Amino acid sequence: MSQLVAVSGLRTIAAGIERQQVMDVVRAATFIGTLLLGWVTLHPFESLGDLQIGDVGAGNELMTYATFGALSLLTLALALRSDARGLATLLSPAFVLFGAWLLITVVLSFDPATSVKRLSLTICVIAVTASMMLLPKSQHELMHWFAISALALLAICYLGILLAPDLSIHLASDPQEPGLAGNWRGAFGHKNMAAAVMVMVLFLGVYVVSSGLWISGGAIVALASLFLLYSAGKSSLTLCFAVLLLTSITGFVRSFWLRAIILLTPLLLLNLLSIGAVMFEGLAGISKLLPFDSTFTGRTDIWAFALQSLHARLLTGYGFASFWGSSAIQHLPEGKEWAGFAAHSHNGYLDTALGMGVPGLLLLILVLVILPLKNFQRATEGGNNGPLAMALLRIWLFGLYLSAMESFFLDRSDPIWFTFLLAVFGLHYLARFRAAN
Repeated sequence: MSQLVAVSGLRTIAAGIERQQVMDVVRAATFIGTLLLGWVTLHPFESLGDLQIGDVGAGNELMTYATFGALSLLTLALALRSDARGLATLLSPAFVLFGAWLLITVVLSFDPATSVKRLSLTICVIAVTASMMLLPKSQHELMHWFAISALALLAICYLGILLAPDLSIHLASDPQEPGLAGNWRGAFGHKNMAAAVMVMVLFLGVYVVSSGLWISGGAIVALASLFLLYSAGKSSLTLCFAVLLLTSITGFVRSFWLRAIILLTPLLLLNLLSIGAVMFEGLAGISKLLPFDSTFTGRTDIWAFALQSLHARLLTGYGFASFWGSSAIQHLPEGKEWAGFAAHSHNGYLDTALGMGVPGLLLLILVLVILPLKNFQRATEGGNNGPLAMALLRIWLFGLYLSAMESFFLDRSDPIWFTFLLAVFGLHYLARFRAAN
């Protein structure tokens, strides 16, 4: 009898181990597959020759909505199974208040139907990224998953350059921006997006190297750096060096306020010398004295138009993601016809105000600027001050700086927004739980 009990016990243990191994594979496959989907999207290597000047996305891609809807359910289920406590921490007053204001702007939207559609995908992406960072059981797992995902993305992009250069490199025959001919874009739709994602992948490569995987991490850093150079993303390249320098300095600083001054002062200056220069003559004069294009490659015109439009609806904005490309833009004067075809204002903070009003902008600054920095401070004080926290800080800070010249905040399944969210939620969890080694 005792032998039968022992055999039965061993079978139970073996079955438990087998189920655990299956779940380990499911967690890894879900994380890696979802991250690659977030980067590559369902429409990689799109031909730009089919686009016409004035094409603006309507946000009605059914397959993208269905895919991220299914992934949100899958990742949430896995996260609830492994770490329900982590998800519960997201019910903080700041997140709840921000979510409530999002819903209010949808109700008061200039185009409620468009706002509802676009917000539904944004919510799915937020749910996916919030859950993904709870799937790994240790930093060791997360490091390997990031390394595999980054190498896979780089392989996809480089294979595109080799095998389908007409779909991976900007061409002189592209109807919208023929001047970008020769710039690499890989699986992405534009070289600026490719450059930004490569910077974020480069930061992950530095993290992988710092965590002990020298060969994989070195390959990621080298391949991402080369792609960044050939994409000719000057803004991303400049911000990459700035972020690496500033975050390295903060590694020797312990004061939260000193860290905030070091990291957020450049963000303030970027917006003052760009948007501020359009609003105030004195700042415009200073901007013209600096050794770079004071029009920020023609962005000043669109900023001026956006600020003028915002003045009419400062409190609520025009509704979530319902200004550009909508009927909100009417009766344009001569010379401003281009505004009817613009997809965004090339500034994430300004676009947030246009969609959600000044209160929405202030709430976004709270949840995406102030809280992540406080979370990094708490994480380092709580013992989570290793390479992972630094990598997430760099991705988050790069996203903040880039948003002074590009617009991706709350932009549904945008690859830059997707990666930025992983950093935001990663810092949130590191501030509250000790990461297992």
